[in-house]
Amino acid sequence: MTDNVNDVAKRGPGRPPNVVKLKLWKTTSGANLPKFQTKQAACFDLEACAHGKSTYSGYNADNKPFHRDVHDMSGVPSIFMSAGDRIMIPTGLKMDIPEGYSVRVHPRSGMALKQGLTLINGEGVIDSDYVDEVFVLLWNTSTNGVWIPSGTRIAQAELVPQERYVIEGTAEEPGQKTDRVGGMGSTGT
Repeated sequence: MTDNVNDVAKRGPGRPPNVVKLKLWKTTSGANLPKFQTKQAACFDLEACAHGKSTYSGYNADNKPFHRDVHDMSGVPSIFMSAGDRIMIPTGLKMDIPEGYSVRVHPRSGMALKQGLTLINGEGVIDSDYVDEVFVLLWNTSTNGVWIPSGTRIAQAELVPQERYVIEGTAEEPGQKTDRVGGMGSTGT
């Protein structure tokens, strides 16, 4: 089947029909819009953006809250993460997530492996009715301090359709559905 020339002109060549749009608004001119790093990338990268910020907050390895000043490193606003720190890293972006979708935020594998930086909660979920600035909850699991200059790719995210479902209680205990015997960890490592 060939695309109608008028349809292609409206959406652009190589772009499938009915593409859902995730609209982003920059809270500061220093923020960068995310982009897909390859043609077949499932996720787009989110960057740190401390432009326009004077302080940032988090918790240290002893679970004590702190507020620190944003540092200027050669003209680039930067955030320092001590070993064990958990910090809300600003992105400088607000998302207009379409109803019926959410955005899922995942760790970047290279950053987790090479620097010990990962998401505090494993995966972040941004609901379509959240319209404030997006922050990435980053955790420094390493024994080293790490600088996060604005523009550093700190997480990857994807727009995900929501399946609507109902939660209801039941009087019947769930029964065995397969030949599985045992609970968590019973299938080995």
